[in-house]
Amino acid sequence: MEYLRDEHLDPAVAAAYDSAPGHRSSAAEVDPVVDVLADLAGDGTAVEFAIGTGRIGLPLAACGVPVVGLDLSEPMVAELRAKPGGEAIPVTIGDMAAVQVTEGATLVYLVFNTIQNLLTQEAQVACFANAAAHLAPGGRFVVETTVPQLARLPPGETIRPFDVTPEHLGFDEYVDPVAQLTRSHHYFFEGDRVRRVSGTFRYVWPSELDLMARLAGLELEHRWADWDRSPFTSDSAAHVSVWR
Repeated sequence: MEYLRDEHLDPAVAAAYDSAPGHRSSAAEVDPVVDVLADLAGDGTAVEFAIGTGRIGLPLAACGVPVVGLDLSEPMVAELRAKPGGEAIPVTIGDMAAVQVTEGATLVYLVFNTIQNLLTQEAQVACFANAAAHLAPGGRFVVETTVPQLARLPPGETIRPFDVTPEHLGFDEYVDPVAQLTRSHHYFFEGDRVRRVSGTFRYVWPSELDLMARLAGLELEHRWADWDRSPFTSDSAAHVSVWR
């Protein structure tokens, strides 16, 4: 079905990705992520699943961490290649649930809700297995993603706003609670023009991710509410999880 198509395969979406409100490309947003990932990678190689436009991969490589990328979207990778340093990062076009690009890495990471781009539980399980196949003994897999907000939906409602600003309106539509599918609707206000983008995602619970990790031979080492390593609680809207 067309609505299941990955929005990031669209060249227009890729071209506007870094400048879109809410995509967290400022140094204040990026630097804490890079600091944590560099610490976890140590002296080894880091593999970024869904490296995209290089929002994290490029600054991480700039601090001396060897980075290898994997992404399904050629338009997103083309944006990375156009940036300073973008040609120096090895990137494979392929499915993060199936394609292995190296072995013996100390870190594999998947940030900014991108685990939800895999639209079935089977694909998400396969992603964990693929991450584990990339890792040296003691290596880590890091996932940053939101916690499903079903409890905040009023009875009978399926749509919840997550960002309402003069530049951007964002709404999550919970379309299939059995398959755990949402549609994320974005309206970007650019002068007198409104640009609309909608994508389908599979939300996943922290406990479900822990079971996927266990099936892949990994165990939970850390779970934080954000990249500042603040404690994860029942009120946290997102988490950064580290399995080893």
